[in-house]
Amino acid sequence: MPRRFLLPAAAGLCLAAPLPASAQTEPHAWLYGAWSGGIAPPDLRQSRTACLAAPSVIVTRDIILHQTLLEPAYQQRLIETVRALPDGVEIRLRPAPPRAPGAPPAGFGCADPNVLRVKREADGSITFPGCLGFPAPLVSCLAK
Repeated sequence: MPRRFLLPAAAGLCLAAPLPASAQTEPHAWLYGAWSGGIAPPDLRQSRTACLAAPSVIVTRDIILHQTLLEPAYQQRLIETVRALPDGVEIRLRPAPPRAPGAPPAGFGCADPNVLRVKREADGSITFPGCLGFPAPLVSCLAK
């Protein structure tokens, strides 16, 4: 008799168990993709193909790649944690390895080089508030 209740109880426990972290939506999933602008105002006339050929920022689940004004090769920063904010996200980055003397500092020109605050603007663009290296808004290449 107890066996007939065992299967429904086990199924109920499986449904009540939390999903693995990989199955849950990351707070920065809306940022995934290529973005243009940031260093200079984005060219709104630029085609999607041209934008994807040379974006200034690329965001993935674990990595942010970005160009700077003085270094056109992409800098790679690993994402440590992401926290959702009412108007965007705060991304904590792994500390950058030491750079050669005279090399531009790693980061986005923010007060803390290991924290990037991303603000979602009403027009679909994003900004990096307080980051001197990216004073202009960025627009998604996929939205073009």
